[in-house]
Amino acid sequence: MKRTWLPLAATIAVFVALFGVGGALYNHFLSSLVLGDILDDNAFLIIAAIGANFVILSGGIDLSIGSMIGFVGVVMAKLDAFGWHPLASAAVMIVFGAGFGACQGLIIDFCEIQPFIVTLAGLFLLRGACFMVTLDSLPLRHPFVSDFAAVALPLPGGGFLASSALAMFAALAVAVVIAHKTSFGANVYAMGGDRTSAALMGVPIRATTVKVYALGGLYSAFGGVIYALYTSSGYPLAGSGAELSAIAAVVLGGTLLTGGIGLVVGALFGGMILGLIATLINFNGSLNGAWIMISSGVLLFVFIVMQRALVGSLTPRSAS
Repeated sequence: MKRTWLPLAATIAVFVALFGVGGALYNHFLSSLVLGDILDDNAFLIIAAIGANFVILSGGIDLSIGSMIGFVGVVMAKLDAFGWHPLASAAVMIVFGAGFGACQGLIIDFCEIQPFIVTLAGLFLLRGACFMVTLDSLPLRHPFVSDFAAVALPLPGGGFLASSALAMFAALAVAVVIAHKTSFGANVYAMGGDRTSAALMGVPIRATTVKVYALGGLYSAFGGVIYALYTSSGYPLAGSGAELSAIAAVVLGGTLLTGGIGLVVGALFGGMILGLIATLINFNGSLNGAWIMISSGVLLFVFIVMQRALVGSLTPRSAS
């Protein structure tokens, strides 16, 4: 349990510290309004990161996340122009995301190809498909989009949780149950910890691989749905680089890139840290957007070093 909780505890401590720094530097920063905005603005990324967390816990990687987000948006916008209800098109795209992810997982296991290569191909395939659908930004004009945006849960202090954040928390609750209350979740951790040992213990490696990438694709597609509803549009370049941000959120959330160690809920705090950094830069006003990437990169590097040191301290040394 120490290996699981200590990295997450460090993540929460960093988030609280950064939030406290913002409160000390800027008026009205320590408010539920700012917290709600961070959750709303980054809900789609956190959802995608939740799916990526499963993939990374299993010892894999998924680079197709950003392209999936963009593809889902343009298809939903295109179907909107044909009179489809957004919920219908969202359901179709979520099923597509799960199917696409399952195909990637099957290729990875059956053909014994590195996940990096397979999902990189998926990235290019989906991004190219975006431009096959449209070269321009398309609006989502269905009344449901405005109705969805109007849903909000009030918070003490004048803030609120918007519909995107509420959808994200629902997705997170389902993911926590899957990860920690099902045999599939146990198989994911076992496979990420030691693939050979997991196979010897009877873990169905191929089935688990297919399922974990299907789940990752489902969550990426759901993130694309939320992003399309949040922006009321579909754009072929939407989600560019989101795969790297999602992976960063997973690592900042305390999950090891080598797999087997971490908590799904860490993706929430990792994504919030990235959003909090952007908010701090925006509150400053004198720094440009480049500092968001620089600060995120420095923090990510520090976390990787901390995780390495933590795992090394917890791993028993063999007697010489």
